[in-house]
Amino acid sequence: MDDVQARRVQAWVDGYVRAWSSNDPADIRALFTQDATYACEPYSQPWRGQDEIVRQWLDRKDEPGQFQFSWHPLAVAPEVAVIQGEVAYPREGHTYSNLWVIRLDTEGRCTEFTEWWMRHPQPDEPLEPAN
Repeated sequence: MDDVQARRVQAWVDGYVRAWSSNDPADIRALFTQDATYACEPYSQPWRGQDEIVRQWLDRKDEPGQFQFSWHPLAVAPEVAVIQGEVAYPREGHTYSNLWVIRLDTEGRCTEFTEWWMRHPQPDEPLEPAN
């Protein structure tokens, strides 16, 4: 793993968590290139450009202090990183596993972001059978 790219990914995820916690449009905008795309699910229509990313983010925002997030890199290459994360919402009692695919430019700003997320079952929920 390239140390420069690993540091770039660390800085970007730190910035993402800061924006997630602050909901400050400037923090969100700083993460993405002007023409970036952001897909909340792999096959959904992505948000396009900083303005739409900021607008959609704020329409779905989490309030500060509402979540706890941890993560680690699965793969970091010169043009793309894949991270695995876990976010807990203690007040709601929900936890989600995440996979993020992040494409960064040479300045460390995201050009393309795609996330996969899956809610953990509640202790009293039966597990669904695999298809």
